[in-house]
Amino acid sequence: MSDARTPAQIEADIARRRQELAVTLDEIGVRVHPKTIIGDAKAKAASAVDRTAGRAYVSVNRVVTGVRGQLVSEDGGPRMERIVPAALLVAGLVGVLALSARSSRSAKASRSSGCGKRRR
Repeated sequence: MSDARTPAQIEADIARRRQELAVTLDEIGVRVHPKTIIGDAKAKAASAVDRTAGRAYVSVNRVVTGVRGQLVSEDGGPRMERIVPAALLVAGLVGVLALSARSSRSAKASRSSGCGKRRR
C-alpha cells in the first residue's frame, strides 16, 4: 500500500489543522486576557480566604468548647469556683491597662504643656 494522499485529502487535512489551531489560539487568548487573569486571581484569593476563615472558625470553636467545658459543669450549671477567679483576673488586667493609659496620657500632656524654653 502506498502512503500517497490526494490533493483533496491534503487540503482537507490543512483545513482541519487550521481550525484546530484557531480554536487553540482562541483558548490562549481567553486565558491570557487581563480580565480572565484578574478573575482567576480573585477566585483564588476568595478560596484562600474561605479556607482560612473555615480553619479559624474551627479553631475558635475548639477553644470556646474547651473554655466552656472549664466554666460549665456537666449538668449545665456555672462553676463559680472557676468563674470568680477568672473574672477577678480580667478585671485586674483591665484596671492595669486603664492606669497605664492614663499615666501615658498625663505624661504626654505634661511634655506638650510648654515646659521648655520660651522664645523672645
